[in-house]
Amino acid sequence: MLENTIAAVGPLDEAAMTAARGLQARLTKPAGSLGALEDLAVRLAGLAGICPPPLPDRAAVAIFAGDHGVHAQQVSPWPQEVTGQMVGNFLAGGAVVNAFARQAGASVAVIDVGVAGALPVPDATTDDASGDAEARYGLPGPQLPRLVSAPVRRGTRDMTATAAMTRDEARAAVEVGLSIAAELVDAGAGILLTGDMGIANTTPAAALIAAFTGIDAAETTGRGSGVDDPTYQHKIGVVRAALRLHSPDPADPLGVLAAVGGLEHAALAGFVLGAAARRIPVLLDGVIAASAALAAAAFTPDSVSAMIAGHRSAEPGATVALRQLGLTPLVDLGLRLGEGTGALLALPVVTGAVRVLHEVATFDSAGVAEK
Repeated sequence: MLENTIAAVGPLDEAAMTAARGLQARLTKPAGSLGALEDLAVRLAGLAGICPPPLPDRAAVAIFAGDHGVHAQQVSPWPQEVTGQMVGNFLAGGAVVNAFARQAGASVAVIDVGVAGALPVPDATTDDASGDAEARYGLPGPQLPRLVSAPVRRGTRDMTATAAMTRDEARAAVEVGLSIAAELVDAGAGILLTGDMGIANTTPAAALIAAFTGIDAAETTGRGSGVDDPTYQHKIGVVRAALRLHSPDPADPLGVLAAVGGLEHAALAGFVLGAAARRIPVLLDGVIAASAALAAAAFTPDSVSAMIAGHRSAEPGATVALRQLGLTPLVDLGLRLGEGTGALLALPVVTGAVRVLHEVATFDSAGVAEK
């Protein structure tokens, strides 16, 4: 599945992009007056291979949840069981991501790709066995989220002692993300949004970003959910220790994910690749998504064409990763929550960029004189 998906990812359609630039030049506004939105609309036309590109409606958030063996190194003040408890909160509709999804009219699916403990969730939210993908994912609209049970293993191993995953486990997690992306697109989603949940998951994210960019851990590691100064310095040391132990090769993305990644990071890499293969935009959330996006780009650089940076996370590694990917975030609000929250806040910006090409009159059609 992974190799076939990589083979299906291709470059942007230059003819569609040329048509979009030409249309932008004829709209009733000064040339370039919408700034980055114009570039975004052109890129989305190239992704879809048509001008104007489809409106990014029926937005779907996928929250990949997993636990981390490196939590044993005391890199987070939160107990590990919070991962499962927050999954329950997502499914009950009580988290920030749920509030933002209701505002945006987006569906939410929670994918258990490796939560360590039992999930305190009601039976009604478990995945639909009917085979109806639209019913399974609650599309369209912000209904109560669905839970998809797809655990590869119950949490990763401690990456400071051994590889976090085997290569087979990393591949399996990537393929969970590929499958979820395909199912959401088949259900009618016009844009995919990344979400994540996993106590201590900013530590493997920092390691992944350092491995793929060559930047020192001090610049890729942040405070996560809010650690104090001693814990922050310890966290940097943990990331460095894992990198020294494994010496991951950035040319081998599956190996990097296996050595220092998380199950949700690997699944998100697959999710991004799946969107790119289907030529559907994927709106990245914060540092976890950015680290996964680096892995996707290492599998195939053309996958970057489908990526939109929703926001600039307060986690420093996110800026390092987005710079490496050549992506400019749409929103910069100092967010560091994860879950998909920043991506949801950026969704109306993406929609507006495309709606301009659909709805704004040209100088000729409006009878407006050009300069």
